[in-house]
Amino acid sequence: MSRPPDRRSQILDTAAELFAARGYHGVSVADLGAACGISGPALYKHFESKQAMLAEMLVSISEELLRVGGKRVADADAPGAALVALVDWHVDFALRHRPLIVVQDRDWESLPDDAREQVRHLQREYVDLWAAQLRLLDPALDLSTARAKAHAAFGLINSTPHSGLLPDPQLREVLTTMALGALLR
Repeated sequence: MSRPPDRRSQILDTAAELFAARGYHGVSVADLGAACGISGPALYKHFESKQAMLAEMLVSISEELLRVGGKRVADADAPGAALVALVDWHVDFALRHRPLIVVQDRDWESLPDDAREQVRHLQREYVDLWAAQLRLLDPALDLSTARAKAHAAFGLINSTPHSGLLPDPQLREVLTTMALGALLR
């Protein structure tokens, strides 16, 4: 049985929804508080600032992608199985966290410099996790090309906020098939 999310996580989830809908700069602390059922200033009990909230939101998703992706690779018995596990993980993540994908894409420049660098570092590690599996499958593949293929797969999978044409189970199948088809060509 899973535990309900803590208050801090609930606030981050609500903020992600609002930021995705209206943009980081289109959401005030009062808006965030009202959506969370508390006063705007009460948010400062949980977060130093609205920008700190954005930073934690985007750093934590990058940490989760890398942590779970690393576990999926470690649990796989071969590079092909690892790649399938990575695609499955990323598709699952993208379907469950559409607002975070929108926020990451649109509000990147609003991150403080230190958080932006931390996210970049984590994302490079995540890309390299994928690139390593691609290169194990095709030793002739150079690192730059493997990274480009990983980025292309992310672009496809991260299109989910804009892909409301299919129910999630069908969309999961389409994204998985297309990503693996592109990566394994």
